[in-house]
Amino acid sequence: MSLKSEIEASQHQAMAGIDIPWMLNEWATRQADKPALVWEPFEGASKSWSYSQLQSDAKSVAAGLAGRGVKEGDFVLIHLDNSPEFVIAWYACAILGAVAVSTNTHSVARDLEYFTDHTNAVCAITQPCFAKLISQSCQSLKFIAVTDNDAGAPVETNILLSELDAASFASLFVSDNVPALKPDPMRDLSVQFTSGTTSRPKAVLWTHANGLWAGKISAVHMRLQRDDVTLVYMPLFHTNAQGYSMLATHWSGGTIVLQPKFSASRFWAISEKHQITWVSMIPFAFKALMSQPVPKHTHRFWGGPASLPAIGQHFGIETIGWWGMTETLTQGIVTDHDHPGPHGSIGRVAPEYEIQIRDAQGDLSAIGDKGLLFIRGVRGVSLFKEYYKNDEANDSAFDENGWFDTGDLVRADDAGWLFFSDREKDMLKVGAENVAASEIESVIQQTGLIDECAVVAQKHFMLDEVPVVFVIPNAKGLGIDANEFKAKIFAHCEENLGSFKVVKDIHLVAELPRSTLEKIAKNELRARLEPITA
Repeated sequence: MSLKSEIEASQHQAMAGIDIPWMLNEWATRQADKPALVWEPFEGASKSWSYSQLQSDAKSVAAGLAGRGVKEGDFVLIHLDNSPEFVIAWYACAILGAVAVSTNTHSVARDLEYFTDHTNAVCAITQPCFAKLISQSCQSLKFIAVTDNDAGAPVETNILLSELDAASFASLFVSDNVPALKPDPMRDLSVQFTSGTTSRPKAVLWTHANGLWAGKISAVHMRLQRDDVTLVYMPLFHTNAQGYSMLATHWSGGTIVLQPKFSASRFWAISEKHQITWVSMIPFAFKALMSQPVPKHTHRFWGGPASLPAIGQHFGIETIGWWGMTETLTQGIVTDHDHPGPHGSIGRVAPEYEIQIRDAQGDLSAIGDKGLLFIRGVRGVSLFKEYYKNDEANDSAFDENGWFDTGDLVRADDAGWLFFSDREKDMLKVGAENVAASEIESVIQQTGLIDECAVVAQKHFMLDEVPVVFVIPNAKGLGIDANEFKAKIFAHCEENLGSFKVVKDIHLVAELPRSTLEKIAKNELRARLEPITA
């Protein structure tokens, strides 16, 4: 047996005989009354679920799905904002052996049709404000279950349900027992769609072992314990909230306090009410809280994009930095609580992974030089299983020795600390979302008004980056007023792209700058854009 095979066998053995339902059952048995989930909506009263109540509700919904014909291996679309229903539905799918397809709620009809068709999803669980969109976009679904609220805001759904021939989410709660599946860590668990350099997102498929790995290793990196309480405001359809926060907390037996989204005005009050001990943060949240006085608090640490000692000093909170992606499940690079490293560092390679930093020729980069980050783990355990139904993407993502091409550029300093440099792939970072420039470009091309376009990132004081486009109009585009031309581009983007992907500005140009091999020199276009500072 080769060394690579021995390592793979060891990681598989570490997950043998356990799965996500096993994890939930452990705490439902050992600390039945301990709060697992607390819901803090912006409207209405808060509500709490113990571990036993969360397991019971998830089993009931699993039985309801089974009663409607959903079976092991089927894909279920979960199109919900942060809510208790998301958590319950996600665990219900795991108990049933179905695959939870968690989708970005900023998605438009074009996206949802693709998500449904690509996974052959059999049903969807959604909320009233998205119900008609799902019904009209995903006509192959067998049924749609709709909650009675929009992320906590109550909605009268009787008329809506009759119009759509949809069921209420509440009707999925039945008393039937779902036969327990034999734990299989390699059973498919979930799909998250992640933007790549192609025009359509890729379906990142996780196994139950992947979900357990995300929870366990994240908890280890953060040293989580049963008395930890985290505030979750980042979207649960994303790996950060799903893996780093929800699964890490439930692996370690702690409590998640869930909000619909980030609220600067509620942040400290909720923290005091629930004695929050840690939060996964993004730059937007740091900036939004900077203008407020810092009260006495119980926060031990914040996790985020880098070690930020100045931020930590301002708030009196330790900060740890990390790097990860949907494909790595958890942090592949992370700082240590006791050894945070210099300002801006993302840390050192996590002990559960191997990394290489390669130059343009494929050789190892010299110290101080930025290079392309490759990471190696075990597919289906410490790395995602595959890009679902995308052999071409799988083949190009891994080399012959199992190294995964992350598409990110990093550098190491003389002391070995790692720093994020850029994205080699043509990607933007809009808030917490990865956005493929090519996807926006392909949508703009469909207007029939342009010869060529290039989408680039403009620096933004709150969102990190926002997309803008430089366009060369064709004869038809030149034949209309410039304001009308831009209005048509904006309207087409708003109809066919999630809101965070819609370009914020349109620049009409006669030509685009070129680099070698006639590629568009996007660095020159970015240099033309002044940062948005207010």
